[in-house]
Amino acid sequence: MITSFFKKSTPINYSFLGILTGVFFFLYQFHSITGANSPAGWLQKTGLLVLLFSSIFLSNFIVKKNGLTKNSSYTILFYLLFLLFFPNIWNNINLLLANFFILLSMRRLVSLQTLKAPKEKIFDAALWIFVASLFHFWCILFIILVYISIIFHVSRDYRNWLIPFVAFCAIAVIFVLYDLIIDKSVINAYLLSYEMDFQLDYFTNKYQNIAFSIYTVFVLFFIVPFVFTLTNKPLNLQASYKKVIFASLIGISIFVLSANKNNEILVFTFLPMAIMATNTIEYLHSKIQQEIILFLSIACGLFCFFSQL
Repeated sequence: MITSFFKKSTPINYSFLGILTGVFFFLYQFHSITGANSPAGWLQKTGLLVLLFSSIFLSNFIVKKNGLTKNSSYTILFYLLFLLFFPNIWNNINLLLANFFILLSMRRLVSLQTLKAPKEKIFDAALWIFVASLFHFWCILFIILVYISIIFHVSRDYRNWLIPFVAFCAIAVIFVLYDLIIDKSVINAYLLSYEMDFQLDYFTNKYQNIAFSIYTVFVLFFIVPFVFTLTNKPLNLQASYKKVIFASLIGISIFVLSANKNNEILVFTFLPMAIMATNTIEYLHSKIQQEIILFLSIACGLFCFFSQL
C-alpha cells in the first residue's frame, strides 16, 4: 500500500509530501521557544520553511534530471524522514543554508556527466561549496568531490584543475570586502571555525542518542548494499553513483570533524542517503520487503521526531 502510493511521481504525491513537511515544521515550531512569538520571529520561521522546501525539491530535481532514480517520489519521502530524525535542524539556519548551497553544488557536479559546459559547471560547483563553507567551515571538504568529478569526466584539460582556485579567489575577494566595509569581525570568526572535535559526548538526552543510533543503522543498511551492487547499475550512471557514495562519505567526515558537534550536522548526508535508499526500494523484487523497509523508515522517523519535541 505504501509503495503503491510513493512509487508514482505526480502532483498529488508532491502536494502530500509538501503538506507533511509544513505540518511537521509547524509542530516543531510550536514546541520551540526560540523567539517565534514576534513578527520578526515568524518571518524567520517562514524563511526557514521556504529554505526547507527549496532543499527538498532541489534534491528531487537533481535525481530526476540526471536519472539517478526511477520516476517515483521516494527520494522526497526519505529526505523528509531523515529531517524528522533530527528535528533541531528545522531551527538551524546556518546548517540549512550550508546544505542548500551544497545541493546547488551537487546539482552541477552530477550533471557534469553530460560533458556540456564542464568549465562553467566546475566553477559553479566550487563557488557554491566555498559559499557553504562560510556558514559551516568543514563544508569545504566537498571541494574533494569537485576534483573527483574532474577525474571522472574532464581530467585531460589541465585548466579544469585550476578552476576551483578561481572560484576560491572570487569568494575570498567578496568576503574580504564584506569584512572591510560591513562587519570587521567575520574573517576572525571564520578562521576560528576550523576547529576539530572528535568527541561524541554532545547528547543532551537519550532520545538524541537513540535517533543517532537508528540513523547510523540506516546509513549502514543502505550504503553497504549500494556499494556492492554498483557494478550492476547502468554503465552511463556509475560515475554519478560513485559521486553519491563519495558525497555521503564526505558528509560523514564533516560530522566527525566538526566542533560544537550535534546530530543536525548529518544533514549533509541526507541527499546521498535518500538516493541510495530510493535505489534500494526501487530495485527490490519483493513488494513485501519494500513495504517493510518503508514502514520501518516511517515509524523510526516519526518516533525520533515526536520523542525529541
